[in-house]
Amino acid sequence: MSLRSFIALLFAAALVVIPARADAASAPTGGTAYQTPPATPKSTKSPGTAKRAQAPLPTATVGDDGLAVAPAGAPPQVAALIAAGNVIASTPYRFGGGHGSFDDTAYDCSGSVSYALHGAGLLDATLDSTGLSKWGLSGAGTWITIYANKTHTYLIVAGVRFDTSGAKAAGSRWQAAPRSSKGFKVRHPDGL
Repeated sequence: MSLRSFIALLFAAALVVIPARADAASAPTGGTAYQTPPATPKSTKSPGTAKRAQAPLPTATVGDDGLAVAPAGAPPQVAALIAAGNVIASTPYRFGGGHGSFDDTAYDCSGSVSYALHGAGLLDATLDSTGLSKWGLSGAGTWITIYANKTHTYLIVAGVRFDTSGAKAAGSRWQAAPRSSKGFKVRHPDGL
């Protein structure tokens, strides 16, 4: 296990053990929270019952330092993915970066997404954006959603975007601002 992977896993464990630090709802973090659109109510089709809406999931936050903080109650894979993303959040962009090895000095979009998924134990080998457009299950996930096409890929994790586009201006791959998903295939890991 590489030093980066060990640090990412150690950070993920700390996020799970110390959830009060990650609870954006109860204490301001100085970061910017992504506001998800209102959820469409899910209904039960039983006669005489009213529609019941599911409560929205807690969202991660992005601090002034450009690092993401997993929300309290997030699954361990989500906390581990965020921790892994934090390790490379401000590393330089380089086309092809992160494909020869998960440990690199610079990462492109698919190398970044692959690194984060690998840090969560969800991916064993790097994939390019076309490969990521076929990976996992179709549709948006509850916690993790991959957007990919033949030229670009990014993640939404607990409501926060992990993306090389806009990273230069934001100073981090973690960004609270949404972006258009037009032209992207939408995928997610099973169960997340």
